[in-house]
Amino acid sequence: MRGNLSEEIVTITIEENVNQKAISLNQKSGFGNLKDNILELSIIEAFYLMEKGRLNIHNLGSDEKLEVNYIRDIIKVNNGYGKYLVYKDLKDRGYIIKAGFKYGSEFRLYERGKSPGAGHSHYLVKVIHENHEIHALDFASYVRVAHGVKKSLLLAVVDDEEDITYYQIEWTKP
Repeated sequence: MRGNLSEEIVTITIEENVNQKAISLNQKSGFGNLKDNILELSIIEAFYLMEKGRLNIHNLGSDEKLEVNYIRDIIKVNNGYGKYLVYKDLKDRGYIIKAGFKYGSEFRLYERGKSPGAGHSHYLVKVIHENHEIHALDFASYVRVAHGVKKSLLLAVVDDEEDITYYQIEWTKP
């Protein structure tokens, strides 16, 4: 399947009898946003599919297929590689993952078998590097926002060896 990269969005054009798999990616696996006849994927979603051999990424208007290392470098330049590692880990575990920036987090996480429209996400996922300092007020705001929208906060800590440790944080009243 062919996707076209423009800035940090990869689009797949869906035409009759062409790229019908893109519709399935959206409806069954929760990838991207389907608008008219175009599936829009974040660069992280597209890179995941590329690594799995399910998507070829091209620069918009070019027939040249982009290399895996080129896309990885784009993600790394924008300090998103830790975010990608968490996305990949959770996706490989069978979760449906959607953007969480509306809630100040990297992702919204849906339970296995649940998808947007069929249920609500149960977690907001915040990704940090093990050497990153978190100020107490920022940490409290992450938890407060998650609690305010009836979700738990999942703190994903990525270390230098690219291992991930998850902490489930919940709001409690004293």
